[in-house]
Amino acid sequence: MIKNILWDFDGVILDSMPIRDYGFRKIFDKYPKETVEELIKYHRLNGGLSRFHKIKYFYNTLLNKEISEEQIQNYAEQFTIVMKEQLINKKYLIEDSVDFIKTNYKHYNFHIVSGSEHHELNYLCEKLGLTEYFLSINGSPTPKNDLVKNLLEQEQYKKNETILIGDSANDYEAANINDIDFYGYNNEELKKFTTYIKLFRDIIFS
Repeated sequence: MIKNILWDFDGVILDSMPIRDYGFRKIFDKYPKETVEELIKYHRLNGGLSRFHKIKYFYNTLLNKEISEEQIQNYAEQFTIVMKEQLINKKYLIEDSVDFIKTNYKHYNFHIVSGSEHHELNYLCEKLGLTEYFLSINGSPTPKNDLVKNLLEQEQYKKNETILIGDSANDYEAANINDIDFYGYNNEELKKFTTYIKLFRDIIFS
């Protein structure tokens, strides 16, 4: 029986991808547009990875340049400012999943494990009225694999009673590495990997 549900945030609870695209374009607006668009493609394919990883990828792989940890942090802080301005609008909430969360939060142990920056994530959840539905809200720069591992250990959850719901291959990998079941959502490419949720109202966790 499923007792514990770990939730990804972006693309599962909040439809934030277009705003995050805008955020990367904004912080890298002085760089060649075609190179920034390569980052956007990478970002969309790797939704579960943190902005810290993506900023480093932009420099190291796409620009073939070095970047210091201080520079990464500066870009990440600029990105956070944009996100805090844009993503507190409740119109970006995904009604299907949010309705399920509000209806069932007393029946399961809900936690968020996200690639979004930890403090920003908690700020957004508070502003969007979501905080009360989750026992913990966990974000980057800690990698998602470790967020899941740490949570399982801290809460002493049984793996066969715990699942992760996400919308990316990175989420699937985080579940697989930690030996818990994964349910894909809002990305039909995940159907080839795993159990897929089309609508939460039609799903029964057992």
